Amino acid sequence: MIADGLLTGPLREIFTTARDKKIPVQKVDRQRLDKFASGTAHQGVLAFLAAKEYVEVDDILAGVRPGEAPFLIILDEISDPHNLGAILRTADAAGVHGVVIPRRRSAPLTPTVAKSSAGAIEYVQVARVANLPQTIKGLKKKGLWIVGAEADGEHIFWDARLDGPLALVIGGEGKGLGRLVKERCDNLVRLPMSGRVNSLNASVAAALLAYEVLRQRRRALEHERVSGR
Repeated sequence: MIADGLLTGPLREIFTTARDKKIPVQKVDRQRLDKFASGTAHQGVLAFLAAKEYVEVDDILAGVRPGEAPFLIILDEISDPHNLGAILRTADAAGVHGVVIPRRRSAPLTPTVAKSSAGAIEYVQVARVANLPQTIKGLKKKGLWIVGAEADGEHIFWDARLDGPLALVIGGEGKGLGRLVKERCDNLVRLPMSGRVNSLNASVAAALLAYEVLRQRRRALEHERVSGR
């Protein structure tokens, strides 16, 4: 959007460059620009862009460095954009290679997600898939172990082995894992709950599990170094 009126100097250059690159440009009055800018000095021009482009699951796997085990987080219908953003922030910090979300009944990548991620959205690849159970099936064929977080999981999460090629599956707020997704998991783990509330926020659960994976992987690497000596 460019302020309506005589286009001179930088505004003309921006207008011409955008037109040459097939970027839609609207000429609007300054009041409309003021409304979108929310008090920020806009200098007569505003640009709108998508929060982040999605990738394919295969793109995530292709980005795993040789000799490194893939580590993915799969989100089963996380509808709160603040939770999604927080999980992306954790994923970046814990070295997750990518996050997978379903197209339906899930928060998409929005400016709210970007803000909640504190910038991590720029560094974590996100794949959006049509069928989560089928995607999980495909990942299993590629050698990944699928571990779901569930209140009735057989093992406490720190007792499960989480140091190999792995995808963690986190269920939606208040409902947990869907039946088909749950059936596709190789193992179900739980977080011990000693209080009166029987569940944790999805982003908190994702952080605890992701850092347990990181801890176990580092321990496994250290064991290999010691054994190699």
